[in-house]
Amino acid sequence: MVFRDTPWPEGTPSWVDVMVPDVSRAVAFYRALLGWRFEDQGEEYGHYQIATVEGRSAAALGPKPPDLADVPSTWTTYLAVTDVDKSAAKITEAGGTLLIPPGDVGESGRMALAADPAGAVFGLWQAKENPGLQIANVPGTLVWNECMTSDFEGGKAFYGEVFGYRLEDMSGDGFSYVTLNVGDRPVGGLGALPADAPESAVSHWATYFGVADTDAAVAKVRELGGTLFGEPHDSPYGRMAQVADDQGARFTVISVET
Repeated sequence: MVFRDTPWPEGTPSWVDVMVPDVSRAVAFYRALLGWRFEDQGEEYGHYQIATVEGRSAAALGPKPPDLADVPSTWTTYLAVTDVDKSAAKITEAGGTLLIPPGDVGESGRMALAADPAGAVFGLWQAKENPGLQIANVPGTLVWNECMTSDFEGGKAFYGEVFGYRLEDMSGDGFSYVTLNVGDRPVGGLGALPADAPESAVSHWATYFGVADTDAAVAKVRELGGTLFGEPHDSPYGRMAQVADDQGARFTVISVET
């Protein structure tokens, strides 16, 4: 279990959220699946819903803007930065694109939304009063984030240049993967999309949520109207499965100790 009440180190995934067509439906889905409670941030923030575990911030749901109605719902990973404006400049200098320029979110912090050169979308979060995640690595919370990319070498260069990660090679037979390390601690991953990935597969950041029992979580996803992509399987890091909620937002569930 990880508790946090101060800003996360530079480059660490420090927040995740998803924009959906029907927020009430999403609240019901994730409450039933992950046990989240919700704090409505009010009309000023579009009734953005902060999910909590043990009274601590774990993720959030928000309404999808009308101009994005045709864009698939996806979980967005936000990387902690100490100066969002400087980080945004680094992104464009390294060949990335700013989708939403830096801006304040009240007194909570300052954020921006960007895409790397291969098109994977991610956010930046400069904490002020809100550090972002206040709990992680237990059932119902964020466990891991990774960028799966169509340009593995380009991705390594981009994220290394922008965030200063130390890259640790974990590649094996038939796959290419590095961990993104802040100091000696891996905070995320970067992997090449599989050679047999469908043409529709695009570069993206993936979100992993911890559960106590992956098979039970998959059964619950199906019961709630979600989707399973491949049967649950064991890994060195826990039993896992890729799923989507009942509005199409994909994520991975992985078993962690309670």
